[in-house]
Amino acid sequence: MKHIIGANPAGPHNPVAPTVQQVTVDEDSAGQRLDNFLMRILKGVPKTHVYRIIRSGEVRINRGRASADTRLGMGDVVRLPPVRVSEKPAEKEAAAVPAREFPVLFEDEWVLAIDKPAGVAVHGGSGVNFGVIEQLRRARPQAKFLELVHRLDRETSGILLLAKKRAALTRLQDQFRERETGKTYLALALGHWPARLKVLDAPLHKYLLPDGERRVRVVAKDDPDGMRSVTLVKVRQRIPAALSEQVTEMSLLEVTIKTGRTHQIRVHLASSGHPIAGDDKYGQFDTNRLLQGHHLRRMFLHAWRLQFNHPQTGERLELLSPLPPELARMVPVDVEPAA
Repeated sequence: MKHIIGANPAGPHNPVAPTVQQVTVDEDSAGQRLDNFLMRILKGVPKTHVYRIIRSGEVRINRGRASADTRLGMGDVVRLPPVRVSEKPAEKEAAAVPAREFPVLFEDEWVLAIDKPAGVAVHGGSGVNFGVIEQLRRARPQAKFLELVHRLDRETSGILLLAKKRAALTRLQDQFRERETGKTYLALALGHWPARLKVLDAPLHKYLLPDGERRVRVVAKDDPDGMRSVTLVKVRQRIPAALSEQVTEMSLLEVTIKTGRTHQIRVHLASSGHPIAGDDKYGQFDTNRLLQGHHLRRMFLHAWRLQFNHPQTGERLELLSPLPPELARMVPVDVEPAA
């Protein structure tokens, strides 16, 4: 049996078609991503369908199109298209999510910072049934509030920040938006990265492949669809080919992002001629296959350091996540840091 969003319940002899619904965002939902908001409102709708109606433009915010990662503001009016919702889907969906805790780097009553492993999505959707946030909520049923402050790509490991209070979420997101945080990654790039190349300032544009998978590319400065994207690069170590078993020379980079665009580091490094080792979307695929034979079976991109102001005290915090073993063994300890 199904019930209908935006319509009176229909009996077997009185069917009612689903209707458009207008939902006003309240204080508790302000600051939330559009996709997470819809999954909470449309609990019986499959996640794949939620993302489909967002991409198609059927979901609107204040009459305008929006993307899945659009942040809602209090008073925004969200248009929901007609959808059918199965009864008792939430129980089935929750039962399918395994409870899981992740290594904790910092935690108090306001903030939770975990060390996310590679291969785990931060949330469900687009072919992924569940991610970090769903597993943590399942493991912490007593938690009244738990939301992602930012995102990491599925294949990126390292520091992931979550908020345990609505006030913490909005204050931390404001810091990310105003670029008051410091986010530095360790990336192993193929080739000899030029020490003089320290700032990458190339606009990025998101697009979809025919199968619906998203991609990002560098576009011209005057491209109307380009989003300004700034990446700072510092060479940390040089790894000669002899030390990487003749695969190729590589450069271990400290990469700090000033903007948080999708796939920003991956695309900026690749467009500079030095893709990330193991990157299966923008990398050198022949080299990746060789590296798999040398035990690198994932992308070498790690969220290493995060700096932010505590949402309650204002104290400046710095968190560090060491390289996981599968990446650390690719970086010889006897290589001298670059000047």
